[in-house]
Amino acid sequence: MKIIDMHCDTIYKLLTLEEQGKPEGLRQNHRHIDLTRMKNSSYLLQNFAMFVELGCDGDPWERVCRLYQYYQTELERNSDILAPVLRYEDIAANEAAGKLSAMLTVEEGAVCQGDMGKLRKLYGMGVRMITLTWNFPNEIGFPNFNMELGDRASKAKAAWEKCAPETAEYEQKREEAQAAFEAFNRTADETRGLTDRGKELVAEMERLGIIPDVSHLSDAGFYDVLDVTDKPFVASHSNARSVCPCVRNMTDDMIRKLAGRGGVMGLNFCADFLEEKPVGAEKPGAIEALVRHAKYIANTGGIEILGLGSDFDGIGTPLDIPGAQGMEALWEGMRKAGFTEGELDRIFYQNVLRVYKDVLK
Repeated sequence: MKIIDMHCDTIYKLLTLEEQGKPEGLRQNHRHIDLTRMKNSSYLLQNFAMFVELGCDGDPWERVCRLYQYYQTELERNSDILAPVLRYEDIAANEAAGKLSAMLTVEEGAVCQGDMGKLRKLYGMGVRMITLTWNFPNEIGFPNFNMELGDRASKAKAAWEKCAPETAEYEQKREEAQAAFEAFNRTADETRGLTDRGKELVAEMERLGIIPDVSHLSDAGFYDVLDVTDKPFVASHSNARSVCPCVRNMTDDMIRKLAGRGGVMGLNFCADFLEEKPVGAEKPGAIEALVRHAKYIANTGGIEILGLGSDFDGIGTPLDIPGAQGMEALWEGMRKAGFTEGELDRIFYQNVLRVYKDVLK
């Protein structure tokens, strides 16, 4: 078994802890991912996202540079077991040297601030994948989540939780909260896609060898990326909308179109994107739910489209996969569900490796 995981927020999480005076470090920590557990779990490559939250992290360019400094420090501290990936050939070279591979990515295209020069600087830093938006509009385009609807849903849930149980008001507020969350989770943006500047930036990403990542991007934005690119791109951490109707997941048509381009989508372990439950109900994020998505995606777009995009350290801890050490349990659960060893090799690393070979320069 080998593992390539297209998305985690571990660098962001560890830097935040350091800034709070509670440093842990990448080699060994209490988060979802550390190098020790990756090594023991047969990881080949981990994508490490530099996540920036607009409105909370100050100037986005300054923040991504601070995250880069932290990443570089951790690379130097752990150079005996970890090495960066800048070209496709680095992956095999790192493996031959007995080292784990790290690919640097960005989650929030706003860090470029619409500046082509900043995009090229990111490439020079070693960034090889960019999630074009997070949950807010930026200079590149629009996300699928409407955060105004999200705020309404949160307020409706808070109002419901204040009510006394087993009263008429309690039931009314519960229904209002349920409707608000369904509106938030199910309302896709089918009209606002990439901006004109965003189309230019995405085209330049492809020229440079940076993989566009459409996870979080609006439905309209997905089709814009399809139009302005020629090479494979990815949805690094998104599941199937037909299995769980959250708009963070991909429609059947998107799955087929991405497969037709030779791209890959990474199974996301976040419980909210695995199964829809009534508001307030526990969502465990179990292997069984991941298997349902994997089977559906494979039947819709072919086995070649499937990869892994755990979203570790950006989500709550899944019930069955507490961190990197749980990947063997996922493999075994999928094997018992009918996936062959050859199919699992494709899902766990080979499909993503194919995209990296096609795009990285």
